[in-house]
Amino acid sequence: MEKLVTMLRAAGDPTRLRLLLLLRQAELTVSELIEIVGQSQPRVSRHLKLLCDAGLIERFKEGSWVFYRAADMGAGAELGRALTALAETSALEADLQRLAHVREARAAEAAAYFKANAAEWERIRALHAPDKDVEDAIARHMSQAPIEHLLDAGTGTGRMLELLGSQVKRAVGLDVSPEMLAIARDRLMRAGLTQCQVRLGDTYRLPFPNGGALAGFDAVLFHQVLHYLDDPGAAVAEAARVMRAGGRMLIADFAPHALEFLRTDFAHRRLGFSDREVQSWFQAAGLKAQASETISAHKSKEKLTVKLWLATALPRARAEAA
Repeated sequence: MEKLVTMLRAAGDPTRLRLLLLLRQAELTVSELIEIVGQSQPRVSRHLKLLCDAGLIERFKEGSWVFYRAADMGAGAELGRALTALAETSALEADLQRLAHVREARAAEAAAYFKANAAEWERIRALHAPDKDVEDAIARHMSQAPIEHLLDAGTGTGRMLELLGSQVKRAVGLDVSPEMLAIARDRLMRAGLTQCQVRLGDTYRLPFPNGGALAGFDAVLFHQVLHYLDDPGAAVAEAARVMRAGGRMLIADFAPHALEFLRTDFAHRRLGFSDREVQSWFQAAGLKAQASETISAHKSKEKLTVKLWLATALPRARAEAA
């Protein structure tokens, strides 16, 4: 009862209610919220602290920036949803218009970064199967069972969250690049995928508790990520740690190749992976290999073959005993 009273008191102030409803729409920084609600930094920060303390919103750091987001799990999320349903949208019209301006500014920044790097990305895309073929295969595998909680490790521009977001109850994308996350955040805003969020983070040290029989991610995706890592097997093991028993992991990456320029020009640490190597990661991480698929293998030595590997998480007791 005391928890509920604290949340109601926090949400009962008009400014804090405005902030909460805005954060139900998007992840925003203090400076963006100041621009929208037209109040001073100390006042907005104080209101945000009270909402955080009440469990209605969450605060997270991304490089030198701090973002806020409405709670998406627990009692705070339930109350937030109820207040959003009861709120009069006409009273928030001015806030929503200013939020639209903030989104436009973000989109312009993301577009500038994408334009500056598009040539390099397009050069790699030209080497392998069409993105649509790969994405169709990923969607087909991931749709074989419902997804409650998805982790997109190394989310990059958030394309996989956009692709799978409508199928999931909750999704988190993690990446080490703030610039990539800016593009991903804009992409998710435009798609209206409020159940998806992105975070700055390291795939070797995931900021999530251990999974178990009833807790953890029931789907994990590595899409064109592992070839950038020094120790991809360690990243797979770390992702397995946060998975629910019976959860699925899907890896989409390159088969072995000899294009050395990808190391020198594009920072690829590994030139693809064999079935045997990926299966060894699965076994070491307590995962059971289930299937693999080859996407549009090219006969030319100058082309790349995309592979998909799927595994499921064993129950902890069995995995530890194996």
